[in-house]
Amino acid sequence: MLLCLAMLASLLAAALWHDLRTRRIPNRLVLWGTLAGLILNSFVPSGDGLFDASFGGLGLLQALAGAAAGLALLLPMYLLRALGAGDVKLMAMCGAFLGPDAVLEAALLTFLAGGVLALAAALAGQRLRQVLKNTYHMMLGALLHSLAGGAATIAEPPPATGKLAYAFAIASGTLLQVFLHYTHLWSLR
Repeated sequence: MLLCLAMLASLLAAALWHDLRTRRIPNRLVLWGTLAGLILNSFVPSGDGLFDASFGGLGLLQALAGAAAGLALLLPMYLLRALGAGDVKLMAMCGAFLGPDAVLEAALLTFLAGGVLALAAALAGQRLRQVLKNTYHMMLGALLHSLAGGAATIAEPPPATGKLAYAFAIASGTLLQVFLHYTHLWSLR
């Protein structure tokens, strides 16, 4: 159990380090991390995984489903150009360790951590006014478009107000999910 947790935490720390330093997450890191998650869940005996007996030794199919779910959860954000491909692949790697149910919880916590991170970055960089202005214009445009008889869609976002190392949010959300599951403080199931 501790081996799985230590490996996941180490991989997330390495991804965060690369993301902070270069704003990129190496493909090799997420590839080897995903393979490690798949292998551990395929060969670790039941009860020796990250969580309880129902998690330990998820099996290859559940680990693959977790990786696919992690990928699918962040893919829309990549398609909207809100996240990089490395962030999406990193969440898929987390899914290979966690499985499909737990990666959903981790993704929800990641989105919350990402929002807090974005607000903190905006406050620290004194860009909160620009962030709020961009949000206002996007929402106003959607409202006016819907009042004119069109669909209430949000148009292309205004220029970015900064770039965040989203690996921090992914690592925070994933490790928080593991902690909350261990302490039985929160679960969607």
